[in-house]
Amino acid sequence: MKGYGRRDREPFPVDRLNRVERPTTVVHDDQVKPVSELDAGFMKARRGIYGEALRGEVLRFVNKHPMSGAERWIMNRMREFVDGMTAGHHAPLPDDPALLARHIKDAAYFLRADLVGICALPPYAVYTESFDWKGSSEEGIPVSLPHRNAIAILIDQDWPTAEAFTGSDWISNAMSMLAYSTSGFIAMVLAEYIRRLGYPARAHFAVNYQVVLPPILLWAGLGEMSRIGDCVINPFLGPRFKAAVVTTDLPLAPDKPIDFGLQDFCSKCMKCARECPSGALSEGGKVMHNGYEKWPTNVEACTKMRVGNPKGSGCGTCVKVCPWNKPYTPLHRAIGWAMRKSSLARSVAIKGDDLFGYGKPNHAKKWWFDLEDVHGDGILTVPAEKARKK
Repeated sequence: MKGYGRRDREPFPVDRLNRVERPTTVVHDDQVKPVSELDAGFMKARRGIYGEALRGEVLRFVNKHPMSGAERWIMNRMREFVDGMTAGHHAPLPDDPALLARHIKDAAYFLRADLVGICALPPYAVYTESFDWKGSSEEGIPVSLPHRNAIAILIDQDWPTAEAFTGSDWISNAMSMLAYSTSGFIAMVLAEYIRRLGYPARAHFAVNYQVVLPPILLWAGLGEMSRIGDCVINPFLGPRFKAAVVTTDLPLAPDKPIDFGLQDFCSKCMKCARECPSGALSEGGKVMHNGYEKWPTNVEACTKMRVGNPKGSGCGTCVKVCPWNKPYTPLHRAIGWAMRKSSLARSVAIKGDDLFGYGKPNHAKKWWFDLEDVHGDGILTVPAEKARKK
């Protein structure tokens, strides 16, 4: 067992973050009611609640670009591997939840995770019902998930691409699908590994979630709630990530939530709300919703932009313009450290972000082709707007 407890696999200095007993967002645990996946924006679009036009568009908005379509194709074939048989006997493991947690994190980093956190699975983080992605039914599938712990896995959506895109162009969905599919692959392998150790485990990733991600990410110490709707921001990746989760009964020591000053930062910044093309993000204060505190979001407006965007595939403008979305260079490490420590530094960074032109696309770094499958028949064309400019 010599060597265990090392943190050299972690690409970011998570051991230096300020750990707190509870998330920085007010959460009344006894008042938060579990929700249905059917009430999420994309599912409402698919059920026709946002109109018939969007109901048709939601079936093609990922596949209309060949890269995001290819990634989604793989994800659809990964569904059957989220769960499996558990070995009949426990492996001879150390009777030490802290050591097992360190081991599981190292295993996830070995599988190329970017960040990993562990928490006890909050009961309100489990969906009451999940969407039937495999069939045509719009009825929910009741969820029963008795696992005790959650392992959250973050994957970067790729800084060079984030630097080059506009926020709502043709590569936007591919960035999401890259992180969804990669985190999903890691979660599936990790869940199967745990099952082979003799403990039940299930992988949760896009189109396979049985859990709500934000509360898990908060309790697992992977970020704080932000002004970007119900999104969590990480101190090293900003909002530039997607997450998968493994739920399990393997005894694991939990991480603690973190406080890096984001509530102060988001109360001052408002750049995401200012730049949001749909006007879905609020510049106002927080509200209480379902037992927890959040900045309000117009989910319908956000969904209509992401699903019905006629000039691209999806939308990640809030990711693009967020001042926490930066490369992990020595300069930005130093600025990030100051922002985590000082309210004054956060105020200066907000002004400096606009002053130095961050949030604008670097067209010289663009590597992808703007292509669209208009009718879902596999015939790719240059998008109409691009064709007109030529």
